[in-house]
Amino acid sequence: MTAVDEWEQLLADAGELTPAAVDRIATIHGDRGVRAIEAVDERRIKKYNDFIIVVGYEDEYIVENDGCTCKDAEYNLDADDPKQLCWHAVAVRVARAIGAVDVTRCGTP
Repeated sequence: MTAVDEWEQLLADAGELTPAAVDRIATIHGDRGVRAIEAVDERRIKKYNDFIIVVGYEDEYIVENDGCTCKDAEYNLDADDPKQLCWHAVAVRVARAIGAVDVTRCGTP
């Protein structure tokens, strides 16, 4: 089990952001973790049909399978290291674990 799996399990068990989980996320992910928690608190994780968007400070980013369309993920992170996630990907994992993804249906009814 990775460190990311551990905090995801903490969140899933609690069903909410707990101080212990927040501390763990911030310890593992640093500023990225803090930004992710802020995004979840502000309800900026949106699911449209079959993909998830994180509303960032400057743009909206698509996150799929821990991959993200942001520059941080593209240039600064090792895709093979499960702990190296951009804050958008961390936010998606947090939101999924506690049921905080806003779902929007697009297209046909």
